[in-house]
Amino acid sequence: MKNTITGASDLFSSWYRRLNFLVIITFILLFAGYSGTVWGGDHSSLSDQSPSGSSLVVVMVSAVLVLMILAAGVLAAAKRIKVPFAVALVFAGFAVAQLAPYGPDILQSFVGYKFTPEVFLYVFLPTLIFETAFNMDTRELRDNIFPITTLAIPGLLLSTAIIGLLISTLTHIELPAAMLLGAILSIIDHVAVGALLKQVGAPKRLMILMEGESLFSEVTLIVAAHILFGMAFAGHITSGSVLSGVVKFFIVSAGGISVGVLVALVTGFILSKVDDNPLIELSLIIVLAYMSFFILEHYFHVSGVLATASAGIIMGGWGRSKISPSVRKLLEEVWEYLAYLANAFIFLLLGLQINLPSLVKSLPVLVWVIPAMLLARGVIVYGLIPIVCRLPNTFKIDLRYQTVMYWGSMRGGIAIAMLLSLGAFKYTETFVAVITGVVLFTLLVQGLSIKKLVTMLGLDKPSLADRLAQLESVFSAKKHALARIPELRIGGLFSSSIADSLFTKCKSGMDDIQSELEGLRLEKLDKEREVQLIFFRSFAEEKTIYYEMFSKEHLTESAYRNLTYSIDIQIDVLRYQGTLPEVSLHFMREKRRERFLNGLLTSVLPLRFLSERLHATRTAMEYELVWGRYQASIRVLISLNKIIKHTPGRAEVIEEVCKTYYRWNESARERIDAIAEQFPEFVSSMQQRLSERMLIHAEREAIEEHERNGTLSHSVAKSILKRLAEEIHQLRGRVTGKLEVSPYELLNKVQFFQNVNKEGFAKIAERLRSCTVPAGNAIIRQGDTGDSMYFIVRGVVRTSFEDGDEERDMGTMMAGDFFGEIALLERCTRTATCRAVTPCALYELTRKDFEIIIATNPSIYAAVYKTGQERAAGLDNNSSKS
Repeated sequence: MKNTITGASDLFSSWYRRLNFLVIITFILLFAGYSGTVWGGDHSSLSDQSPSGSSLVVVMVSAVLVLMILAAGVLAAAKRIKVPFAVALVFAGFAVAQLAPYGPDILQSFVGYKFTPEVFLYVFLPTLIFETAFNMDTRELRDNIFPITTLAIPGLLLSTAIIGLLISTLTHIELPAAMLLGAILSIIDHVAVGALLKQVGAPKRLMILMEGESLFSEVTLIVAAHILFGMAFAGHITSGSVLSGVVKFFIVSAGGISVGVLVALVTGFILSKVDDNPLIELSLIIVLAYMSFFILEHYFHVSGVLATASAGIIMGGWGRSKISPSVRKLLEEVWEYLAYLANAFIFLLLGLQINLPSLVKSLPVLVWVIPAMLLARGVIVYGLIPIVCRLPNTFKIDLRYQTVMYWGSMRGGIAIAMLLSLGAFKYTETFVAVITGVVLFTLLVQGLSIKKLVTMLGLDKPSLADRLAQLESVFSAKKHALARIPELRIGGLFSSSIADSLFTKCKSGMDDIQSELEGLRLEKLDKEREVQLIFFRSFAEEKTIYYEMFSKEHLTESAYRNLTYSIDIQIDVLRYQGTLPEVSLHFMREKRRERFLNGLLTSVLPLRFLSERLHATRTAMEYELVWGRYQASIRVLISLNKIIKHTPGRAEVIEEVCKTYYRWNESARERIDAIAEQFPEFVSSMQQRLSERMLIHAEREAIEEHERNGTLSHSVAKSILKRLAEEIHQLRGRVTGKLEVSPYELLNKVQFFQNVNKEGFAKIAERLRSCTVPAGNAIIRQGDTGDSMYFIVRGVVRTSFEDGDEERDMGTMMAGDFFGEIALLERCTRTATCRAVTPCALYELTRKDFEIIIATNPSIYAAVYKTGQERAAGLDNNSSKS
């Protein structure tokens, strides 16, 4: 059993073996979708040849292999001739269908069998939806949610009405059926759109807009199509059917989103408990994608599309940090390959099913459908988007983006699959031919021209920031190469003329890049814009540093998420407001919420331990955050200083960014020092764990290097690396226990406790109850009733006296001091307010416990009483002076 598990784990050791594994997954998925009706067409001839079911399996496996070979060949050809992959696949599928009668028997059998809608809906669609949603930038999706949902819901309904009315007026098709056709043709296919936009190099925001619209509109289509199909089947529209459709839409949508989010959260929780196991983590993610779609769609009849999309978005954002860093790259490769297979199979099968006689027969309808579809798309893109962009908290979508959204609205296999999944009615054959014609038009006409449109509009060019970063990277690479040229001369075996030629060529390239950089800055950039670009670059580097820390277990997941979210806030505010936010890591509302919760817990005696735990956790989290920011700011400053060294002409601009990072670095260092002063044991423990993790990582890197060099066998290296991984796992997380301070440590600092014998010392310590107070919180308030005194373990406490509306500071107390004894001794109200200046660790002694202590140690009472009298006299003097 152990050898079997080891062999399965080794399956992931190379890219070649990963591909084998993915092919197996593909076969499994295809078999899962097969239930005797997966393949269309007449099976009788095949059954006559072989009564057993083995021939069906052979044909299916052969078909998958042929499709994979075709897809690989088409991909290579499409890159060479620079044709969109999706378009090339349709052409290839059509060509194979035409040549099949002249080819081998297996090819003829392959062409004769077709996938039914169930295979598309239950095998391919979940893969494509989840892959798209998982890779979506949730921040971009949030920023563009208004235009996306507008296009997806009211936009689709408006487009349905326009197409339906035009088709029913201009052709013989009845209005309910025409509306059904309009709904199906109003949805853009994210399979076709995504494949096309990635290949033409469209901007990220444009891809978010179109892929987001497609994902959200698919659920609208599913509900609308079923309602309209019932009307088309009945031949009339009723108000009751419309109302029930609206109710069903909200039920289907809410159910899909809710369950998708819930399943994703459960999966994320399980993943957080799995420690760096590719087999388990990959299985959970794949099960999540298919389970959220299949169960809801097939059994509960709510939106599997929205469930899978919601699960993918949650896992791509919140859940991404739950996946082990070592598995994350593998997971991306798995989904990229599965999406490639799904895309390839869909478009190849679409080409295989093109029926030219049916297309010719449908031309009288098709010549009206295509203009109606283009007109409806133009109305919703150029009509609705400008209106939506005027709403609060929305960002403008310029005319260039609108034009690409209009012309790049591909239709694909989901339209045909949706029609066939509804069932048969009198227009089924006509609609299949019409939709096939529309899909071919969008792929061949719009698909082949979209790249030229994107280029003509200038949307294929990288942003100014990307262009500058690209040139600077190439310049740095050439400079590094230039420094290596002298090595060629060592030993005298390399021609000096060749070395001189390489030096001249490299130096000339550096000069050209330097000249281009300066030209870009002079023509395109003012100082303010360049400062912003440097900040954006530095923020991106910070994110990379935080991920590196997280992957090495130096940051916990919550700290990593807070730090990266802080960067996102800074980027957003700088991009849209032109300035950096005053606070991005600690918000005032969070501090107020913490103070309120702390006050609530401390007011209820049995819940005080929760307040202590809350504060300890918060302090440990704060230390992690400031430590992470301190480390990141140092590394960013080193990087910025290197840029100044390479490009001294930019020194003034870069130094402005450096000033901000120096300030952040100094602020973080001061906070680290403050925590270290208040909780030295905690900081020492954290540093100890950090140093141990760093040493283990160094060991791991050395073992991996020995394995690559062949000086260490794979099995031995794997055993050592497993042990090191277990050691790192044991050292992760926070050490909140070190925030607690021993009562003995405190009592040794209090002067009137120092003469107590050892036995009495232990009894006193048993009576003390520890507590922590956040900075700024009042520990006791003037005028309140009190029955406790407090001893300061660590931190700073300031005493103030209120006289009317005026408040005066009376003094500052630190570790070893005590306060609150006057109300305890004289049973009166508090005579002053004591507030925590910094986070404080305290010990509380109640009146009841104090009376027990002084019963056996009268000298303590005398010392406390004397101090209390002196403080009361001081307060009276200050009161009389006022």
